[in-house]
Amino acid sequence: MSDLKARFEAAVANSKNLSERPDNMTLLKLYALYKQGSVGDNADKKPGFGDMVGRAKWDAWSALKGTTSDAAMQQYIDLIESLS
Repeated sequence: MSDLKARFEAAVANSKNLSERPDNMTLLKLYALYKQGSVGDNADKKPGFGDMVGRAKWDAWSALKGTTSDAAMQQYIDLIESLS
């Protein structure tokens, strides 16, 4: 396992132990960076208007299209460190 992948997984674990819950925009950014880092570009079908939370998550993830997995993992790690 690469060093970046190990640090990413550690940051994911640390995200569950933050002293306070981040605001919704930060949570969306974390979600999008996690998905981009672990899955890659969003290929899922866009949720309908009735699913506002799912749609917000889909939009946040889709905004990162073209970002490499390594770059997304590093941004996720940096964001978690800034919140700790």
